[in-house]
Amino acid sequence: MRKDFKMASEALGLLECKGLVALMEGTDAMLKAANVEMIGWDKAGSGMVTAFVKGDVAAVKAAVDAGAESAGRVGTVISVHVIPRPHDDLGGMMPKAKRPAGAGAPVAGRLAETAKK
Repeated sequence: MRKDFKMASEALGLLECKGLVALMEGTDAMLKAANVEMIGWDKAGSGMVTAFVKGDVAAVKAAVDAGAESAGRVGTVISVHVIPRPHDDLGGMMPKAKRPAGAGAPVAGRLAETAKK
């Protein structure tokens, strides 16, 4: 959610965990549990990482609840929060979109290429 991103009619969901594995597990559960879209993630330091999702308020609430439960099974959940209709100026606080190395190729494809080397 950058400055050019408008959220006035949607909700913002945050899931903060200790460790990337817990965050990935929780984010996977959020995306599978409800009709939400992942808009990014950020490292806060000391192993704390946060995922951000958007969607309608009910979907984001359901997704964050499912994500927290799932992440809590494999790691530590620091906090969860849902902001309904966040102010547009919050876009300036959101992390820039990250482009992973080898973007565009499926993970399995990148792993197979690495194994060949």
